[in-house]
Amino acid sequence: MSKHVHVRVRQGMAVSENGDLIEEYRCGCGATWTMVHRIDEGPVEP
Repeated sequence: MSKHVHVRVRQGMAVSENGDLIEEYRCGCGATWTMVHRIDEGPVEP
């Protein structure tokens, strides 16, 4: 039996009216993700 592994392929990038960076990703199976990087919150800590 095989297992599916999501492969995130970037579909687009945009900047919102507030200046936030918006990234959209899609997997071949149809799953989607949207990541928003807020400029005013500073860098994300690992």
